[in-house]
Amino acid sequence: LIQSGCDGARAIAKISSAGENAETSLTIQRSGGKESLLNGVSTSLDQLRTRFPVLVFLPDRLAVVKGGPSVRRTYFDRMLGRIRPKLAGLPSEYALALNQRGAALRRVRDGFVSRDAIEPWTEAVARLGQELDVARADLVAQINPHFDRICRTLGLTEAEISYRLSEISIAVLEERCARDIDRGTTGIGPHLLDISLKTEVGDLRSFGSQGQQRSAVLALLLAEAACLTEQGRPPTLLLDDVLSELDRDRCTSLVALLEEQTQALVTATDYDKAFDPACVVEVKPGIARVV
Repeated sequence: LIQSGCDGARAIAKISSAGENAETSLTIQRSGGKESLLNGVSTSLDQLRTRFPVLVFLPDRLAVVKGGPSVRRTYFDRMLGRIRPKLAGLPSEYALALNQRGAALRRVRDGFVSRDAIEPWTEAVARLGQELDVARADLVAQINPHFDRICRTLGLTEAEISYRLSEISIAVLEERCARDIDRGTTGIGPHLLDISLKTEVGDLRSFGSQGQQRSAVLALLLAEAACLTEQGRPPTLLLDDVLSELDRDRCTSLVALLEEQTQALVTATDYDKAFDPACVVEVKPGIARVV
């Protein structure tokens, strides 16, 4: 946040990760400008996220479970980019081809061009859609064992993430081309699919309690952390108001899981001294002190 009466703000962090030491800073201006530096050299936030993974839990992340399919697709596509950086651009490449095909479909429908204008975008959407489908399925298979283990630790059983391939192909797109022209949009593909999260209660979006949904989101985050750690890229965890709405047993289990992590920063309105954090910083009111 920019302090009242100031034109900007800067945050500086010294980082030690996987044997690499670095200093990074982020400067924001009230005018809207933003600059990120790594060891004094300008860099993008995406590059920083790739080199120094940070996973964040905020209360609004419950939308990953409670929200619609688009929220889950976005979440898992971003996870794909963090765990497999070489595939980070695949979702946006598919979205671009999809938008271009949609524009071509509408131009054909409105009589401005012939159906030949759709063909190159049909090929691109089919190819990139198949790649995204496979990448999502592989990601779910990689995450699932960690997700199940962590869910069981947090009191959820029979936990599973599932993703069904869209079966998109050039042949299927051509077969349904007339319908797509009428609607002006592509009616099949990974942009329409959901990624379901289930436990013993069934689909968590429909049947999970607030505490169960919160536990599942935390399990997703910790499962991703486990995958990154296996790659030699242990992330820093930033967990905001994470203990609220969890009973004491789940809080104790969560703290035990956090002790497996390289570093976790947790905010709370109160804490149980039995959890024994390495450091406690009390903020009251607006003044921080180590206690």
